[in-house]
Order: sequence, then C-alpha cells, then structure tokens
Amino acid sequence: MEILIIVLIVFYIVIFYFLKMRPEKQRKKEQEAMKRSLAPGDPVTMIDGIIGNVCAVKEKTIVIETGADRVRLEYANWAIMNKGASVDQGQQ
Repeated sequence: MEILIIVLIVFYIVIFYFLKMRPEKQRKKEQEAMKRSLAPGDPVTMIDGIIGNVCAVKEKTIVIETGADRVRLEYANWAIMNKGASVDQGQQ
C-alpha cells in the first residue's frame, strides 16, 4: 500500500511537470529569444497596450515611437509583450 502511494505521488509530480512547468519554461525561452532579436523598425506591443515601432535597443531598455506625432517612449525590456502589432491598427 505504501509503494502505491509513493508511485501515485511521483506520477502526480511528473504530470505536473509536463503540464505546467515545462510549457512555462518553453514560453519564457521563446520570450527571451524574441527580446534579443529586436531591432530598430520592428513593431512591438507593450504590456500596457501601447503599440509602436522600436527606435533604439539599449542594454536594459528599448525606445519605441508611437503614433503619427512620433512620440518616443523608453521602456524596460521586461515590459515587451510581443513582437508585431497584435491589434488591428485600422480600427479606432
């Protein structure tokens, strides 16, 4: 009976790893690769919903340019949600 309990605990740990931890590590690795591949001119979406084009990439920050009035904002690298505009810019 004790062996069955130990086997079940190990089984649940393995299932938890493959369903929760492993996909999270893969997503994190993809996110880091995306942040390293940013170059000036790339469209990005920030975590607060601002969409713009990358103007400069620094060590810990990026500078993006938004809108027709060419406002430039500096963000920390961790604030990048994804590369490419995720919202249809034709709608307002």
